[in-house]
Amino acid sequence: MLDAAPKSTDHLRTPDWYRTATRWTQLTLAEDDPIRFDPAFWVDVFKRTQSNATCISAGGYVAYYPSKVPLHYVSKFLGDTDPFGALVEGARQLDMHVMARVDPHAIHQDAADAHPEWVMVDRAGNRMRHWAFPDVWVTCAYSDYNFKFMPEVLREITANYDIDAIFANRWQGHGVCYCDACRTDFRAASGHELPLTNSLDDPAWLAWGAWRRSKLSRLVVEWDEAMKAIKPHTSFIPNMGSVSLMEFDLPIIEKYCPFLCVDDQGRQGTEPVWMSGRNGKRMRATFRDRPAILITSIGPEEAHRWKDAVTLGPEIQAWIDSGTTQGLLSWFTKFNGVVPDERWIAPVADSFALHARLEPALAETVPTAEIAILDPTTTLRHYDHASRREAEAHDLGFYQALVEARLPFEMLSDAAMTPERMDQYKVLILANSTCLSQEQAEAIKAYVSRGGSLVVAHETGTRTPGNEARQNPLLADLLGYTVTRPVRGPVKNTYVALNGEHPITRGFDGAARIMGGTQLIGVDAAPDTVHPFLYVPDFPDLPMEEVYPRQAPQGAAVIAREHEGGGRTVYIPWNIGAIFWEVLAGDHARLIANSVHWALGKRPDVELEGRGVVDLSVREGEGTLLVLINNLTNPMMMKGPIREVYPIGPLTVSVRVPEGRSLRRARRAASGDELEFTLAEGRVRVSIAQLSSLDAIQFDWS
Repeated sequence: MLDAAPKSTDHLRTPDWYRTATRWTQLTLAEDDPIRFDPAFWVDVFKRTQSNATCISAGGYVAYYPSKVPLHYVSKFLGDTDPFGALVEGARQLDMHVMARVDPHAIHQDAADAHPEWVMVDRAGNRMRHWAFPDVWVTCAYSDYNFKFMPEVLREITANYDIDAIFANRWQGHGVCYCDACRTDFRAASGHELPLTNSLDDPAWLAWGAWRRSKLSRLVVEWDEAMKAIKPHTSFIPNMGSVSLMEFDLPIIEKYCPFLCVDDQGRQGTEPVWMSGRNGKRMRATFRDRPAILITSIGPEEAHRWKDAVTLGPEIQAWIDSGTTQGLLSWFTKFNGVVPDERWIAPVADSFALHARLEPALAETVPTAEIAILDPTTTLRHYDHASRREAEAHDLGFYQALVEARLPFEMLSDAAMTPERMDQYKVLILANSTCLSQEQAEAIKAYVSRGGSLVVAHETGTRTPGNEARQNPLLADLLGYTVTRPVRGPVKNTYVALNGEHPITRGFDGAARIMGGTQLIGVDAAPDTVHPFLYVPDFPDLPMEEVYPRQAPQGAAVIAREHEGGGRTVYIPWNIGAIFWEVLAGDHARLIANSVHWALGKRPDVELEGRGVVDLSVREGEGTLLVLINNLTNPMMMKGPIREVYPIGPLTVSVRVPEGRSLRRARRAASGDELEFTLAEGRVRVSIAQLSSLDAIQFDWS
């Protein structure tokens, strides 16, 4: 028997329905599920996980309802059943929001025979069979398949089922298609032939990226309009992961994506567990107030594609909890409606329950921080999916260093650098924002003139938004340097030497020099700057008898400058972020943290004392401050799956009391339990004896 419906359903079937869709169950059906799976089991999962929204397979590659659209392949196991309709009905009886899932990336033989122009073509001119299932064909995302056939499918689903939205997976294509239509269209739009490489030096590759954005943006608009013409409250929701914010024009996303989905479902290879939370920050970096949802798989996300397996429960919870820490809403996905392994249900239910308990506190607060990493979308949009992670290494290194330093921080997109957004932060970090426009540079300079501070590294500002080299880096005059030798490397066995006492050189007691980078820029520093570190001139790394310096340290390796408006800048002319991400040397982490602390110029508003690795998030509301503490301390922190949780503690949170306020109470947000506190020197201190995974302390001011 289904639970009785709540008294009010005002949140259902309205244009703002998504605002109350905060915990999602996604079921991606296998073709034989119509005769094998139990819809009642999944309705029970909705209840156990406290899900208030669901995403269910409907059509595209396979239809799980009796479709009448010609060439829309219907599951051969469907018979007279309607599994999609049954699940929609079960969810609606629980007053859940419902989104239909479509996947347009492949077609069956009959459709390929009838419309060969729907099939993707490789560089050699061959139509592409599916790489994993050669019986079917890969579609061209830029063809009439998406622009004429799929709108008919969307119209049929919207008209016949009680849904709020349609979600598309694998709708963006799989790289360059060399079909005749793409060749003709691209040539007419750009004047180029289709690119044969993904080289940043190839103008055709850069032009293809712009052409692809235009085609897919048009697709989003047309699919959304097709649905709204039938049910005005519905939306087409493209699977817009964090990288999509770089691949699409922001006005299209702003108008047609009421919420954003992060389709990074779990860790792959060597990857820290904070990566899911980073996606929350990255979404806010561009769209600060737009809901963002983290899709978590209950299986491993390795390249070997065990898609119908279950990973360990602590790993599932760690990924979900990291997203919750950084403001992402919860969504889990299960492939195949038959469940031979139920070990995932309890950990998902536990993390969803924690989110439900924290939801009131999260809803009344917004993220805040004194520090932000600039997300270099202008730079990263030139890279494809395979090469982008290498380009992001600079930012990932700074991210890891700030986590280790327990410095709460946000991210800010270089496409959203308004004065209002920038002035929310006291320090902006440009880890390697290679491509900057003159307008972006002027916004950064104005920020410093208003008292903002910067930490800048490596080749920031050395190229135009179109990736053309600049003779002089845009921010060089602000940071106080001129280039004497362009970047060189990779070089080995390099060092930087401490140069006197300075806050940036603190904590290196006993060392005269530390490891340097592998990509170095030679610079002359302005007279009004200081140089806490100097380059040690190159010397051999073999034979071992030759491994000694020939010259005294010379040339600024770190440049610090104080500005009239009260801001401070630090410039590090080598790849400190990327090399820290690769090597994880403690000295590089300390140098990054020292630079950020000096640029901040004050004691951080929120501090945490105690042993362990934690990810912090700070949120503010009217008369309240929320500090989320996510325990990352684990031998599997950098490479999952996590086997078990290692509690840490005791921990003490120290928070600056806002001017004109006094503390009314401190409590655990999830349970409401009040905590003892002490007040001294304008700060409040609260201790917790032990932290297992995620806790949130709420400070209420009077």
